[in-house]
Amino acid sequence: MNDRLLSLLGICRRAGRLVIGADPVREAVDTGKAFLVLCASDISQNTEKKIRATVEAKGNAEYRIIKRTKDEISFSLGKTCAVLAIIDEGFAKKLLELVEAEQ
Repeated sequence: MNDRLLSLLGICRRAGRLVIGADPVREAVDTGKAFLVLCASDISQNTEKKIRATVEAKGNAEYRIIKRTKDEISFSLGKTCAVLAIIDEGFAKKLLELVEAEQ
């Protein structure tokens, strides 16, 4: 796998610093644990709207849509997912750098 973003997400998951799924991510944002929220490029509009609203209401996490599909993310993590929250500040900063470098 040559995709640095997906590789780092895999490391983050193995370290236990990744929350996967819309409801767990919203809970992590609500409790202030999330530093960065990432959504797949092909996420449903309804889910994206709910996640974005939660992040904007709390204002404690960054929010980005990444240029990866649900299938690409799911394959790299070994679990079906379209919404992720990083609950470690160091991982969040590095992932945010990688996401912004792509855009």
